[in-house]
Amino acid sequence: MTKIEIEKDQPPSSFLTKIKRFFTIKPSSLDDVSLHLKDALSARLIDKEAQFIAERAIRLGDTTVKEIMVPKVEMVTLSLKEEISSAITRIIESGHSRYPVLGSRKNEVKGILLAKDLLTIINTDITGFELNKYIREIKVVPETKKADSLLEEFKKDRSHMAIVVDEYGAICGLVTIEDILEELVGEIEDEHDSGDDDELIQVSEFEYIADANLELSTFEDKFNKNFDDIDAETLAGLFINKLGILPKVGDKIDLGDMFLAVTAADKRKVKKIGITIKSSS
Repeated sequence: MTKIEIEKDQPPSSFLTKIKRFFTIKPSSLDDVSLHLKDALSARLIDKEAQFIAERAIRLGDTTVKEIMVPKVEMVTLSLKEEISSAITRIIESGHSRYPVLGSRKNEVKGILLAKDLLTIINTDITGFELNKYIREIKVVPETKKADSLLEEFKKDRSHMAIVVDEYGAICGLVTIEDILEELVGEIEDEHDSGDDDELIQVSEFEYIADANLELSTFEDKFNKNFDDIDAETLAGLFINKLGILPKVGDKIDLGDMFLAVTAADKRKVKKIGITIKSSS
């Protein structure tokens, strides 16, 4: 047998096997596609980051906006009936570029305000200012909508934010194009993202969202409270002290003129706490 014939009888190399498998086998499930991506990575046809993005992209169609939205309790919103000076203060403190504007009726969404649209009136007399003149149309989508479908709509409409509603039409959160892109490429931090744990943000006239590590003394000063009889240094510690157990999402405590609710937590710790001031009306 000649050398050439011997080489012909030898099995193809692992590299060629994977290349052939990658291009000839038709995937029948997402798991098959994932397997092909691993083969392509092993064959050095793609790098690890490309595999990571591709894996997340093929599963984006199974992700609903409810899974990636910012929950209502963490939304920073504006109201048509509030003073414009109060709205401007909240815009400056929160540092976002877009704000949903709510109407006087429950779950009424009037539109969206772009912070940049207020630049022209910052240093002018704002007496008689009418917020509704600056409101733009905003998308409203059901919580069951698929993330990949919404991304296509965002691209088509050149929009960046949508209000998410449940089956009864009640507002349950908002989703941005950044939220969807983070599903593909991982966390995206911008110049407004803060690493400061002691964070307290006013999201509406009577609602705040706080980092669970907010110092209890800061909370006391802000809301005129006194917890000298409680052995805790943080807001999470106050919550644990009141309940006697590690809280989970949805757990609440009543402090008389306000109540606190856990909005984000894992098996080891509380992360975010919503603060709602009880309205006297």
